[in-house]
Amino acid sequence: MAERLKLGARIRTLRRRQGITQAKLAEGLGVSASYVNLLEHNHRSVSAAMLIKLTRYFGVDVSEFAEAKGAHLSEDLMEVFGDPVFEDHGLANVDIRDFVDHSPSVARAVRSLYDALKQSQTGRGTADGAQPDGAGIGSVPSEEVSDLVQERGNHFAELEEVAEQIWSTARLDLSDLYPGLVAYLRDELMVDVRVTRVGDEDGVLRHFDPKRRTLALSETLPPRSRNFQLAHVAALLTCGDLLDHIVRNAGLSGGDAQRLARVALANYVAGAVLMPYREFLVAAQTERYDLELIGHRFKVSLEQVCHRLTTLRRPGAEGIPFHMVRVDIAGNISKKFSATGIRFARFGAACSLWNVFQAFLTPGIFRRQLSVMPDGRHYFCIARTVPKGRGGFGAPHSMHAIALGCEVERAKEMVYSEGMDLSRLDTAARIGVSCRLCPRTDCPQRAFPQLGKPLGVDPWVKGVSTFSPA
Repeated sequence: MAERLKLGARIRTLRRRQGITQAKLAEGLGVSASYVNLLEHNHRSVSAAMLIKLTRYFGVDVSEFAEAKGAHLSEDLMEVFGDPVFEDHGLANVDIRDFVDHSPSVARAVRSLYDALKQSQTGRGTADGAQPDGAGIGSVPSEEVSDLVQERGNHFAELEEVAEQIWSTARLDLSDLYPGLVAYLRDELMVDVRVTRVGDEDGVLRHFDPKRRTLALSETLPPRSRNFQLAHVAALLTCGDLLDHIVRNAGLSGGDAQRLARVALANYVAGAVLMPYREFLVAAQTERYDLELIGHRFKVSLEQVCHRLTTLRRPGAEGIPFHMVRVDIAGNISKKFSATGIRFARFGAACSLWNVFQAFLTPGIFRRQLSVMPDGRHYFCIARTVPKGRGGFGAPHSMHAIALGCEVERAKEMVYSEGMDLSRLDTAARIGVSCRLCPRTDCPQRAFPQLGKPLGVDPWVKGVSTFSPA
């Protein structure tokens, strides 16, 4: 019954996202509109034949109907209802999952409401407590965009088609993309590209003037970044209506989230232009996901390679399902995606035992980690720092760390697993989502007690940490 519930909500979500009525869907499936209504409300089970019809009609892979689609929302709500404010309500995990299965839209609304609570507690709103740009209470634009990416599995087939059309029209040469992209902007989009000196644009790295049809790129951008910015602008001008359509149907709360989503989608197209799907997948599999070698071949950064690897979800031509996270030295997560089932904390800090944090101890060197989550699932992860800076002497520089991971069963496909005994699961690092969610009371790194659990502190007894019982 639980799986039927998930399928009903998923069918309704896909139908609404594509702007299709129940009557139109029924016509495409060869059934009555009332039968579609029964399917969406889980009063009829979905047979194997009907599932095939649904995937063909919506143009999606069968994985779109997998249980994992609602898993992240369920996990987010488990984190929400683990807050001490709900301590006396006796909610169990099965109650939360049933809630998500029956009413996913309401569940997302509850999550947004909790977002609002956390914002008010941390003062992330404006001085008077209002949210900027009429975004609505509880909206965190970056989190909304992250949810959109996660919901779509970080694969947008329609944007992949746009990238391939740009390649075909521009007749790009992978060995030297810059002149081809400049010519495409000039000849197809009537845009003049020029490189400006430091100071000419007051610190702006890219500036497009729609009236003059000029695109100014800062001289401080390295060649790979110039190519990316050219492809980004080409995407905005080539498929603006498509980007708007995706954003409108994403259910985002306000202008900030919509604009941020538009930028993210244009970046997706840019990455697909710089790293064409087929060629990139072949290179990744042939070179066993050697990130640096792939980066040299496509003339892109390590972060761009990692991000592109997470998008290789085309049915029949898929790469390894990866999770990816980017953090700064203070532990702030600025980019995250999971196709492996591992999750990242939505509220608060992440687990300090993850190798992405340890990467800061050895800048520029890959760190490998075999890990196990509290649910018993094992992962293989690599992490490395990525410095960011621009300009000349005295210009600000920053440091981030990127982690890319997969389920341990797929690790042997990566060159980074060489020399590691992946069968020794007993040696795996015992990591968690965050201290607030982790049930491991014997962790010496525990910084906070587990949500919903009494401290049980004995002033006469010292455990491995302040919040760990002896």
